[in-house]
This record gives sequence, structure tokens and C-alpha cells, in this order.
Amino acid sequence: GAIETIRHARQLGIHCSLGHSNATYEEAVAGITAGANHVTHTFNAMRALDHRDPGILGAVLQHRELSADIIADGIHVHPSVVDLFIRAKGLDRAILITDAISATGMPEGRYDLGGLEVEVKDERCEYNGKLAGSVLTLERAVRNVMAFARLGLKDALRLATSNPAALMSASEERGSLMPGSRADIVVLTPEGQLLQTILGGEVV
Repeated sequence: GAIETIRHARQLGIHCSLGHSNATYEEAVAGITAGANHVTHTFNAMRALDHRDPGILGAVLQHRELSADIIADGIHVHPSVVDLFIRAKGLDRAILITDAISATGMPEGRYDLGGLEVEVKDERCEYNGKLAGSVLTLERAVRNVMAFARLGLKDALRLATSNPAALMSASEERGSLMPGSRADIVVLTPEGQLLQTILGGEVV
């Protein structure tokens, strides 16, 4: 029922995202044709890319009209693959996402994730030896893609600001420093280190 659901949702103006799927290439293309316009957690919990069986990832990387997000912590996806992803999607369709859980910013240790006890160690978040979310912060993801994909700060910031705002049709108030936009601002060094956070015009 996925194809029918995508079509109906798009008729209602709802964005539809492919992700966490074992879909074949053909099934993924059918979803895109039906109206899916984004991809969640690219590469994670997806059928592996194979040169004879491209699967969902082949469709995701091929279809330039799709935007797609990626967990750029260097753990969920290898840095070289993050670089390839940004090259394939382009600076206007790639989006950074954290998949961060409540343990983000906390010391190493054990934490609750929806009733599951997860362990955070060496910036990895695991449940029974498998990745279970992340402790990535968005400004660190920006720094990571600067290193992984050799991007300047201006281009790296697009992946965390204007691109997600455009996907959500919120560019008039979010994702840019323009008159009339929300005064939700982070101040970074040229290297991407966080200096200050402003929410609604107030320093926090």
C-alpha cells in the first residue's frame, strides 16, 4: 500500500520520504514516480548498493530531484561515502541530520531510548552492539562535511539551513539571515566551532 499512500499524501500536500527500506531499485523508482520527494537517513537501514542490483540507493543517488538527508558523524556513514553522497545530490539537495537521542551532550554511559538501554562510548550510541541513534550535534555535522567533502563553511551551512528550509517550504522565515526571517541564529567561527546561539532574537 505504499504507492497509494504516497499518492494520497502528496495530494494533501504532505511530503513523503523514502527510508529504512529494503526496496528494490524498481520499487524505489515507483515510490519516486508516485511523489516521494525526500530520503531519510541515506545509506542506513537500506538495501546495500550493488552494481548489478542498485536497490533503493541506486534510485536515491540517481534521481537529482530528490532531496536526501545523511547522518554525517563518520560512524553511520564512512566519510568517503558522505563525500560521494554530496557529490551525487549536489549542494542544493543534500541535507544534514543528526538522529541525535537524549544522551547528546551527556557523558559516556548508559541511557534510556524508548525503553531500551543504550550505551554511549567514543561518540557511538549502541544497543546490543548495533547503532541506535547518535550523539551528533548539527554544528559538528557541519564541521564534519567541511572535512569529509572539503567544503567551505558557506557551502556546508547550506546543508543545515537553507536546504531543509526549502524542503519544508519555510524559506521565508527559516534557513537564511533575511529581514522578516526568524531570529534563530548560531554564530560560528570560520572553522565551524560554535560561539553563540540566539533563539527568537535572544541569546541563550
